[in-house]
Amino acid sequence: MPAPRKYPDELRERAVREVRTTGRPIAHVAKDLGIHKEALRGWVRQAEADTGERDDRLTSAELAELKQLRKGVANEILKAASALFAQELDRPRTRPTR
Repeated sequence: MPAPRKYPDELRERAVREVRTTGRPIAHVAKDLGIHKEALRGWVRQAEADTGERDDRLTSAELAELKQLRKGVANEILKAASALFAQELDRPRTRPTR
């Protein structure tokens, strides 16, 4: 289960909108709204990636897809490992000869 978000979605959207529409510096908007400036900087960058203004970051949709794919791969690895261990447990044990 992911950690709870420190800032509500409405505040995130408002802060990003204010930076993008007013052109005010991120640090000033963050201070006015009581948000850490680096958190707001990341939100603005993500919003720019989502609208196609940046190509150096994945969009939110791509990040969600990547997360799902990684989760699926991890599950496949765990299934394969448990099958391998189950085979080892089912194998008859023999005593080594002296």
